[in-house]
Amino acid sequence: MPPPLCFFAFLVAGILLNSDWTEGRLANAYLTIIGGLIAIISLIYLIISALKHKAAGSNVEPWKPTTTIITDGVYKYSRNPIYVAMAVVYAGVAIAAGSWLALLFLPLCLLFIRYYVIAREEAYLEEKFGKEYLDYKARVRRWL
Repeated sequence: MPPPLCFFAFLVAGILLNSDWTEGRLANAYLTIIGGLIAIISLIYLIISALKHKAAGSNVEPWKPTTTIITDGVYKYSRNPIYVAMAVVYAGVAIAAGSWLALLFLPLCLLFIRYYVIAREEAYLEEKFGKEYLDYKARVRRWL
């Protein structure tokens, strides 16, 4: 399952099962504003992270070949800044929707991403780039 679809599926499930939106109303104004700001700021971070791939001449889609290991910018702090951003966008939307169930689903989504997406990506990168990736992996945390 592509990571954006995974995040979307868990989020929609949580919102459909429990949210102010499905009851035909907005969450309280503070939650809507705070959640919206969190989501917007995280989307900007996601776009910046994705643009690093384009600038490096690499594919951002995890199902396409990686041509280089990006180690600067946001990638100095996280090996998976796009997934971090997706998780925070998810949280912002869940807050804006007043869906505490969607927030409770987020750790399950992250476990799926960690063990079914990132584990495969890391194995691929270790095989393809060897020591270069292992050194990067030793220096930079997976999430934050």
